[in-house]
Amino acid sequence: MPSPRSMLAKVQAIVSPLLPELHKGQAGRVGVLGGCREYTGAPYYASMSSMRLGCDMSFTICAPEAAQAIKGYSPDLIVHPALDASKSMEEVREELKALFARLHSVVIGPGLGRDASMQSFARVAIEVAREANLYSVIDADGLWLVQNAPAVVQGYRRAILTPNVVEFGRLCRAMRIDAGEHAAKELSVALGGLTILEKGRTDRIATPRGVVECDLEGGLKRCGGQGDLLSGTLGTFLAWAKRFEERKAQGETLPDFDLDELPMLAAYGASCVTRTASRRGFARLGRSMLANDLLSEIGPAYGDLFV
Repeated sequence: MPSPRSMLAKVQAIVSPLLPELHKGQAGRVGVLGGCREYTGAPYYASMSSMRLGCDMSFTICAPEAAQAIKGYSPDLIVHPALDASKSMEEVREELKALFARLHSVVIGPGLGRDASMQSFARVAIEVAREANLYSVIDADGLWLVQNAPAVVQGYRRAILTPNVVEFGRLCRAMRIDAGEHAAKELSVALGGLTILEKGRTDRIATPRGVVECDLEGGLKRCGGQGDLLSGTLGTFLAWAKRFEERKAQGETLPDFDLDELPMLAAYGASCVTRTASRRGFARLGRSMLANDLLSEIGPAYGDLFV
């Protein structure tokens, strides 16, 4: 297994630089698709954490019933109430195509819920993201869709699934895999080579090539919302991975990574940043720590890890 220091050096190499000649959006444009009547906090946390890490723009794509609440959380958010059950699926598909054409990565699932229409919108979003060759994070109730219809992500090698222990067990059962020590790699293989970020006491990042672990110290408070912070930061690292590809194609001199390695590097970076932010927040606030307290720790956590 590569050392943490060497892994962090490779992660840092894909981070988009901040240069005077760049314009708005060139340090990453991330979409977050989720947010229904009952769940408006999760997409907020994912969108804000993506920007706190350093993407230029985040677009929150949600149900109309959630839009006003999400807009009210922060003026920094760009909110699109596109997941409208009164529209035909083709109307939503065309709207998502137009939105996704502007993005470098998309996070699907925070606050999605399990309503049939929202689950159908998530399926269409994954299809559109695949067609656009986008990097994707599938989290929360996006994983509910995957466990019930694994074919929707089969072979989608630019996707990363981010299950917690309960979600991981469900995915393993759906794919008839014993949830043992090597299950994350087996799940990656069974789903056609996409990346699995199995969250736990130690985060395991698995591809068919092998497993990389992140065991940095985190906070002891297991408050809700920390998974949404991870998915948002991962969305930004994946946006930077897409920009790395674009910069390399334009002839910029960059490290000669195998591009298939980029999702794993993004997942490792997001795991390190989120754990460090949680550790910092818990050291400051202890038992009173909430997910909202950790947004302001994401930038300093990045600073702790990267030069």
